[in-house]
Amino acid sequence: MSVHKEIKRVTTHVLSEMKLQGEKISMLTSYDYSMAKLVDQAGIDVILVGDSAANVMAGHETTLPITLDQMIYHGKSVVKAVTRCLVVVDMPFGTYQGNSLEALNSAIKIMKITHADAVKLEGGSEVIESVQRILSAGIPVMGHLGLMPQSINRYGTYVVRAKEEDEANKLLKDAKLLEEAGCFAIVLEKIPASLGTKVAKELKIPIIGIGAGGGVDGQVLVIHDMLGITQEFSPRFLRRYHNLAAEIKGAVGHYIKDVKSKDFPNEKEQYE
Repeated sequence: MSVHKEIKRVTTHVLSEMKLQGEKISMLTSYDYSMAKLVDQAGIDVILVGDSAANVMAGHETTLPITLDQMIYHGKSVVKAVTRCLVVVDMPFGTYQGNSLEALNSAIKIMKITHADAVKLEGGSEVIESVQRILSAGIPVMGHLGLMPQSINRYGTYVVRAKEEDEANKLLKDAKLLEEAGCFAIVLEKIPASLGTKVAKELKIPIIGIGAGGGVDGQVLVIHDMLGITQEFSPRFLRRYHNLAAEIKGAVGHYIKDVKSKDFPNEKEQYE
C-alpha cells in the first residue's frame, strides 16, 4: 500500500515518508476555489498557490508584479476548497529579499489569513536569513532553486540554469544550506536532469522538479499549462494532458450559435 493512498491528510512528514519509500510526489498549481476542489478530489499530494498567478490569472509577462495581498486572496480561496492535500503559498517578489523581519511578517500574514500549510520562496544563501527567521516562527518553508522566475531581470532569459560547473556547485551548496536550515522540501526549476538526480540523492528532504528530470522525488506543473488552457508556453518539460483551450472555445462558440439562433433557451429551460 502506498503512503499516498493510506493517508487522509498530506503533511510535510507524509512527504518525507514518500521520499523514504521511493514514492513520487505529485504537485500542481491552483489559484481559485473551483479548480483547487477538483485537483484535491483527484488526489494530488500538494497544491502550490504559485506566483505564476501573475501570468495565468492576471496576464503579466513576469511573476514580479503580483502583491502579497493578491497571493493571500488566491491562497485563501484554494485552502477553502481543500480537504486532503498540502497547500503551499508562494511569497511574492519583494516580501522577503533583503529584510528578514519583513520576510517573517509576510509569512505570518500569509499563514494567519489563508490557513495554508507552508510558504515557498526563491533563493539560497542570499535569502537564508529570511528562511531561518520564518522557520524560527514554526512556519514550514519550501525552497526554490535553479531558474528563479522572480530573478528574471538578472538572468535576462529563461534558459536552463546550472549547466556550468560553478553554478551547479552553488546550487548543490544552496540546496544543502536550505536543508540544514530546516526547509521541508525544495523545488528545482529548469536544470540538467543529472544535477536534479544528484541533489535528490544527496539530500534527505524531498526534491520537486519542474524541468529537472525524472530522478527527483516529485514533479510540479502549472495547471493552466498541463491542461492546455495556455497555448503560448511550450518548454520541453511541459506535457499537455488536455487541450482545454479548444474545448472551451468550442463550447462558447456553440453557446453563441444557440443564443443567436434562438435555440437557447428552449421551452424546458424556461419557467411558467
